[in-house]
Amino acid sequence: MKASLAIVFCVLAGLAAAASNKQYTSKFDNVNVDEVLGNDRVLNNYLKCLMEKGPCTPEGRELKRLLPDALQSDCSKCTDVQRRNSQKVINFLRAHKAGEWKLLLDKYDPQGLYRAKHEKH
Repeated sequence: MKASLAIVFCVLAGLAAAASNKQYTSKFDNVNVDEVLGNDRVLNNYLKCLMEKGPCTPEGRELKRLLPDALQSDCSKCTDVQRRNSQKVINFLRAHKAGEWKLLLDKYDPQGLYRAKHEKH
């Protein structure tokens, strides 16, 4: 479960667009994830975007476009920084925003296919 929806949270770390078929862009890898997680307004805006309950930044729109690929490929196109940041964000959401985390899982993995694949992690 830890790796599921990893790309959802890459945007919170600053991921914007896929540079090629081999790897997502590292353009925003140096965004301070702790600052994003510590700013409820910014975090909630991303969550609203992902749930289609609010406007999206260009990064948010790109995230929604890339999410199915990231789930299917187990984030194989993510950089190491994106994987680490994603894990940090996932852990934060699971601990501090469990309701929003469940909504994201229900929306982006309604059959639980990717969730089940990663529960052992």
